Amino acid sequence: MKNPLIKILFLFQLIFVFSCSRPSETTLNPAPIEPKASFAIIQEQILTPTCATSGCHLSSADASYLQHGLVLASSSLSYANLIDKQPKNLNALNQKLLLVSKSNLNSSFLYHKLNWDNAHHAGIDYGASMPLGGKPLTIGQLEFVKRWIEAGAPEKGSVVDEAVLSNSTTHYIPDANFVPLETPQKEGKTGYQLSIPKFPIQANFERELFVRLPLGNTQPVYINRIKLKSRSNSHHLVLYDFKNKLLAPALNEIRDLRNSDNSLNVLTYLQLANHVFLGGGTDPNSDYTFPEGTALEMPVQASIDVNPHYFNRTTEIAYGENYVNLYSIPAAEVKNIVKMIDFNNTNFGLPANKTTVITTDFTFGKKVAIVALTSHFHEWGKKFQIKIKGGARDGEVIYENTDWQHPKVINFTKPIELAANEGLSSVVTYENNTNHLITFGFTSQDEMNIIFGYYYELK
Repeated sequence: MKNPLIKILFLFQLIFVFSCSRPSETTLNPAPIEPKASFAIIQEQILTPTCATSGCHLSSADASYLQHGLVLASSSLSYANLIDKQPKNLNALNQKLLLVSKSNLNSSFLYHKLNWDNAHHAGIDYGASMPLGGKPLTIGQLEFVKRWIEAGAPEKGSVVDEAVLSNSTTHYIPDANFVPLETPQKEGKTGYQLSIPKFPIQANFERELFVRLPLGNTQPVYINRIKLKSRSNSHHLVLYDFKNKLLAPALNEIRDLRNSDNSLNVLTYLQLANHVFLGGGTDPNSDYTFPEGTALEMPVQASIDVNPHYFNRTTEIAYGENYVNLYSIPAAEVKNIVKMIDFNNTNFGLPANKTTVITTDFTFGKKVAIVALTSHFHEWGKKFQIKIKGGARDGEVIYENTDWQHPKVINFTKPIELAANEGLSSVVTYENNTNHLITFGFTSQDEMNIIFGYYYELK
């Protein structure tokens, strides 16, 4: 085959025959690419970077786990822990919310917590918005979660267009959206307002401070309602009085619990031993009214130690700001003046490397009605229960707290009535993981065991 032209034609013929003798791969339909499941996207772009972080919802070892009981570390774990599960938040439970209720947005606690606009909650306070200490979700992220829930909240399958996430505008601007609390007088009521003006919280820091503020009252006043308001990322707002007024700190002076290097401010910490609980708690935007005809008496020239606590887990400076309204009623309307419960066990020891449960009984000499309870212990305390002591309800648990830093406050809409010589028992579980005995004391190296609350005497 010496002719080059003939040789080229022969090669083309071979190629044609070969191509006709086998099926063409280009004629086959490629396998379709399955879109990523919508919940997998939620896990990847929302839960993992903003919620499943150390100290929050990463594992059951997180310090806050006993408070929320929710781990969101992986897609399968998150889905199992969210769908049709009850929240621990009392307001959410009372509203019969679930963490995620399939196809029911308003009954899904997750959406309420991610939506920083409190107007969405129809005036119901569900505690601090999430992610705590972080930035609000974008419009796209919040809309994606909303559509996923409305589509039945499936674990598998794509039910929301991923393009929704492209809207990266923040859905809530804390500075622009925060509105200070109106004074009682502007609401047409009587009372007093205390406030801590806007203050900075450094990046990646948790700031807790105290400011003793004067009421400025020249006559005794009777407080029957306490209303609180805080900026976003507030974990708690608590009000305190002092056992020994002579040892009270200076007025209007900011006292930080932690120094800028995160070390403990020992002087501020020691002053906590002089506190008596007055109101507030882990719900930083609460509104509590004492039972009708019942009030807290504040003496002439009273003062209140206001204690806000904020988280900032961002790389930017954040801000705190707090308002407290104390609404008063005329003395003639007061039938019962509440008194403070301050039941202490100061005589106990916690053996080294051991879990210890201590039960202490306290009784009232007269018939009483309890309207609020809270607790106080330190870092070795794992669970604080309060039980009724004596009578038909003997042994009934009426209070339980598992977060020593942010104790739960329970306000009873129906006061708990106890007969004379009945009372309360504190049942406290401690876990001493040190190599030395721990006893009662006022420093962070010691422990405490205290029931605080309100009660009034019955005739």
